Amino acid sequence: MYCFVVDPEHASVKGRKRSRQPQASHREVADELRSRIRSGVLRPGQRMPTQARLADEFGVERGAVREALRILQAERLLSNVSKGSPATVAQNIGGVPTGPETPPQPTMVALAPRVSAAFAVPHVEIDALCLTSVSLTLAMSEPLREIHAGRIKPAKVDVRVLLPSREIDLAFPAPVDASHNGRLQRRWLTQRNAQGQVLRHNLLALRATHGVDVHVSFRALPFTPPVKLYLLGESEALFAYYTLTRRGEEIDHEYLEMYDAEGTQSMLFAFAQGASLRDTTFVEQSHLWFNALWETISSELEFTN
Repeated sequence: MYCFVVDPEHASVKGRKRSRQPQASHREVADELRSRIRSGVLRPGQRMPTQARLADEFGVERGAVREALRILQAERLLSNVSKGSPATVAQNIGGVPTGPETPPQPTMVALAPRVSAAFAVPHVEIDALCLTSVSLTLAMSEPLREIHAGRIKPAKVDVRVLLPSREIDLAFPAPVDASHNGRLQRRWLTQRNAQGQVLRHNLLALRATHGVDVHVSFRALPFTPPVKLYLLGESEALFAYYTLTRRGEEIDHEYLEMYDAEGTQSMLFAFAQGASLRDTTFVEQSHLWFNALWETISSELEFTN
């Protein structure tokens, strides 16, 4: 563990330069600065120390400082991050509030602005576990528009998505009358494939149009996920329950009663790295859980009906 100095004013003792700690990574610099902002050491509206000063304090290159500042900008903790003037602590810390007192919001209210913020760093990393990728596909629209407009340009984008396998009998959506299960399953599979293909196509197109190094991977789960999870880099985890209700809908010209969950309306709980011990632990454990599923019981996914 690195021992960081809270106040950069105390960079020397009795005229002698303080001996530097082993070089920190940009993520460790981000963690320390995030802690200062969350604890109030750095206050909303306050200008940050210069990048040169931060590089000297942490014993790192300026590039590592810039990367750390971009991470905090993506989390909406900083504004005006550039190579020029010092960044400023955001007035509304986090833009979209997080923490134990923050009420959850519907997926399509909370997810889109956070996905947009995740594209503020050079290396974008997004993992998702869901029933279909419709919410994620919709949430990607704004950052893709920003890239095409030339306002942002990440160097690399890595997206991984876990979806239910076509080989299983879904727990939901499920017809009240089990004899209609095949029809409902075929409709879900068509939606899963269509949304996944759109998401993959839109992201991979960035390679040809803007030279972005894009990787999009899908794997299939052998079960119906009762929850949805979005991991934005290493800084944030968004979690929601699929809550089932009974509803009716016309499918293939026939009215069908079913048990289903409106994923776009599922209430999304946000957990931010560094916001609290609870939040930090949840983010870390969510990454461990996702990676375990990805590397063990999931299988290759193909978009076939």
